[in-house]
Formats: sequence, structure tokens, C-alpha cells
Amino acid sequence: MVFSSVVFLFRYLPLVLLLYFAVPKCAKNFILFVVSLLFYAWGEPVYVVLMIFSTLVDYTHGLLVDKYKKAGRMGAAKAALISSVIINLALLGFFKYSGFVVNNINALFGLSIPFKGVALPIGISFYTFQTMSYTIDVYTGAAKPQKNIISFGAYVALFPQLIAGPIVQYKTIAEQLEKPIINSDMFSSGIMRFVAGLGKKVLLANTAGEIFDTLTASGVDGLSALGAWLAIIAYTFQIYFDFSGYSDMAIGLGRIFGFKFLENFNYPYMSKSVTEFWRRWHISLGSWFRDYVYIPLGGNRTTKIGHIRNILIVWLLTGVWHGANWNFIFWGVYYGLLLLLEKFFLAKHLKRAPGIVGHIYTLLIVVFGWVFFVFESPAQIGTFFAAMFGANGALDPTSLYTLANNIPLLIMLAVASTDIPTRFIKKYFGEGSSPTLSAVGRIAYVAVFFIICTAFLVNSTYNPFLYFRF
Repeated sequence: MVFSSVVFLFRYLPLVLLLYFAVPKCAKNFILFVVSLLFYAWGEPVYVVLMIFSTLVDYTHGLLVDKYKKAGRMGAAKAALISSVIINLALLGFFKYSGFVVNNINALFGLSIPFKGVALPIGISFYTFQTMSYTIDVYTGAAKPQKNIISFGAYVALFPQLIAGPIVQYKTIAEQLEKPIINSDMFSSGIMRFVAGLGKKVLLANTAGEIFDTLTASGVDGLSALGAWLAIIAYTFQIYFDFSGYSDMAIGLGRIFGFKFLENFNYPYMSKSVTEFWRRWHISLGSWFRDYVYIPLGGNRTTKIGHIRNILIVWLLTGVWHGANWNFIFWGVYYGLLLLLEKFFLAKHLKRAPGIVGHIYTLLIVVFGWVFFVFESPAQIGTFFAAMFGANGALDPTSLYTLANNIPLLIMLAVASTDIPTRFIKKYFGEGSSPTLSAVGRIAYVAVFFIICTAFLVNSTYNPFLYFRF
């Protein structure tokens, strides 16, 4: 089940809200835990068992780590931590990477090791990182152990962020699990944020995705330069509005249920360097790798060689986290090398250059990066890059027609990817405006956008979600 579906909006969510606000505070986590398992079981009935197992593993290991620490047995506490990490990574490795490993061993050594592929559990990369970070935080003292298994289960399975993030670290919502912030301000801001995300997904991401799919439907071999650039620019908008829209919906739903999730996107396409881009894009993943990989490895408080090694390790793992395929590894290494280039050479020149130079440079780097991300085979990647630079000619009738029909949409996508709409809403309907205008504007905004999004969902069969595969 996805948030941008009629079933979720008109059946599941109203029922869950009715149950959640009808029960006393002491039962709210139980309701959240149960309805979240049902939400996951809608698409993955078998793998609910896997999620419950993962929950039990880290709940138990968190208690063991705390018990051994209080007893002064730090060696045993560390062993419990290592056990938790190994089990989590083993589960993630088996379901996500075992086929990739076997296929590459077969190809490298000319073997025929049989392997029956297993379906990838939805959201396993997200909830595995969440549960693993909990045990690590208990070990380091950043979080207290959760002794109520229902509350811990509600944290792991919390449906607003279960299948596509943001990656919520336990320490950031531990207090809210005990005392959710339930009031009219949180509820109304949650609805506003959810509808904004729904609009991003349904009105912007889906329409951009249709452009990309139309241009690449027959493959990439014959694309003209215009067709290739138009396709990858459309994908650039699609993946941003798809993922950031889902994050907005998750953050909005979190607020409705009394939780404040940290932001996951901060207008990344406004960045003037690749380093800035990655501070603004998928913030929760970047924070996770910073806290649990980069800093423990020594971060930048080491030798220059060590610093370079740490950055490359983080970006290799970032690529691997996104998928079990060589294109994601190329994508991670691509950004790792670029970030090193900026850190040790380009950054000082970008600071001196006009802002527009850094902005254009960053957008080009990001657009090229999405080529590695969207096409799985090296042959496709190479063919598409060749097309971008004119291997099949500059123009073709289909691309010209597609461009002409979508110029208003492309302008709208470009504007919507900046902070201009947000600044407009805050100025005319935010705290600085009159209370009456603000209230009327909010109601009109929610009503109009929700109706339009619903109409699009009812009349369209095109509603993919890109980050489910991660």
C-alpha cells in the first residue's frame, strides 16, 4: 500500500485515525504497532515475520547491552552489540545482495552455482538501519533502552516512515514514543505537509515520470541528444518529487500522530556544490552514515590518507545501500571521487566564482549522476551518455514534440524544486499574515490540492514509487 493511493487515503487512513484518537494514551503505541503491521502486510504478508524477528533481535540485544553495561561487563556488552549488527547485516545481505554476489562469482570464475532468487522485502534497507542504530545508541549511551516491547515495535514498524524513510533514529523520538505531541497545531501542520507531499508525488513526480518513460519506452539506442537530455532532466525531477514527496507525506503523517521526524530534503537542486547537494538530499541517510560509519572510522580527525579512505568507504556503502547492482556502486564511487575533488581542490574555486557557476556545475554533476542511477547495465549507461553528446544526432521529431508539449510543465517543475513556493505560502498564509487569511488559505489549500490529487489518482493508472526497491 502506498500513501498516494485511493485505498490508503479513503479507507486505511481514516480508520487508523479513528482508532488512534479513540483509545487512551496508554494504548496508542499498541494501535500504531498493529495497524503498521497490517499496513506492511498489505504488500508483504510473508515478510511481516521478518520484520517482527528483526524487532525482537534488536529489542533483546538492547536490553542485553544495557544489562552488561550496568554490570560493568563492557566486553559482554560489546559482544551483544556485535551480535546485533551481524544479524541485521546478515538479513539485509541475504535478501538484498545474495543474488548479486552469486551471479558475480559465477561470471568471474565461470561457475554455475544455482541460486533461486528471493523477493526483496519492501523497506528492508530503511528499517534495518533504524533497528541497528538503536542498539548502537544504547551501547554508546546516546539512547536509553526501551523496555516496553510494544513501544519498540511501534518505533520499528511505524507506518508513516516504514517503507521509504526518512530513517528515524530512535534517540530522536524516544521521548515522543512515551508522550506523543498531540495537539491541533501538530495535526493541522501535519495535514498541510501531507497534502504538499501528495501533490509533489501525484501532480509533479508522476507527470515528469511519464515524460521519461515515453522517451525511453523503445530503449535508449536511438535517442537524439535532445531526447536524452529531456529524458534525464525529466527523471531528475521525477526522483526528487517522488522521494521528497513521500518524505513530506511521512513527516506530515508523523505530526498527525504526534511525532516530529527530522527533515529529509532541503531544496537540493538549489545547491552550488556537490558537497552542499549531499547536505540537502536524503538527509537522514547522510546523517546515518556520518554517525555510524564516518565518525567511528575517524572522520576528518585522522591523516589525509585516512580521511580520503573514510570518504570513499562511506560513498561505496552509500551506493551499495541503494541496490545490489554495479550501477549503484559506480554511482557511489562517482560521488565519492567528486566530493574528494571538491574538498581538496574545487571548493576554494567555487567559493570565488559567481553563484550561478556553482549552481550550473552542480546541476550538471547531479544530472550525469542520475544516468548511473537509473540504468542498470554499463552498456545502457554508455549508450545513454553517447546519445546525450550527439551520437544519434541532435534532434528528432518525437523529442521536439515532447518538449513543445511540456514546456509549461518543465518550468513548473523547476520552480517547484526551489523554495519559491514555500516562501510565497509563508508570506501570504503563514504566521505573518492575518489570522483569518491564514486560516482560510490553509483550508482552501488543503481542499483544492487534495481534490485535484484525488482526481489524478482516480483517472490515472500511472503511479510508480521509485524508492520502494530500496
